[in-house]
Amino acid sequence: MRWPVPPKPGDLIEIFRFGYQHWVVYVGNGYVVHLTTPSKNPIGGSSSPFSVQGGKAMVKREQLEDVARGCSYQINNYLDDMYQPLSAEKIISYAEKLIGKEIWYNVLGWNCEHFVTHLRYGKSHSEQVRPCVGDLSLLEGAGAWVGLSGLSSQRGESPGVT
Repeated sequence: MRWPVPPKPGDLIEIFRFGYQHWVVYVGNGYVVHLTTPSKNPIGGSSSPFSVQGGKAMVKREQLEDVARGCSYQINNYLDDMYQPLSAEKIISYAEKLIGKEIWYNVLGWNCEHFVTHLRYGKSHSEQVRPCVGDLSLLEGAGAWVGLSGLSSQRGESPGVT
């Protein structure tokens, strides 16, 4: 894909799948970090919401084109007006420390969008699940606490990643 404006390290990229969006964080040189199925089985996709409905997800670093698999995508730092983004160095450092780790996953409470928004802003957020269940503040809070025990432990705040 040709970018009107090339992504910068730390940018969030939204990939448009049939019926949902998969979210990744750009870390440079064509690579992204994202949540995906912990299995080696590519069936179901490295970013299918059904591949990790609940339980564990794997943090992986892969080429954006491999993750997108022909789907369209765009840079979407949609919360920049609401939250101050962390520095690109911090975003990438946190993301790289988690590569290869399994963390908690739940499509409603802690999904790929929650994961990347927490990396960029230090706050988890998912717009795509709000129409499904309404006000998610309690669920997102619980999801952030459980899912981010891994991120927090990498930042030296609390234990958690397996």
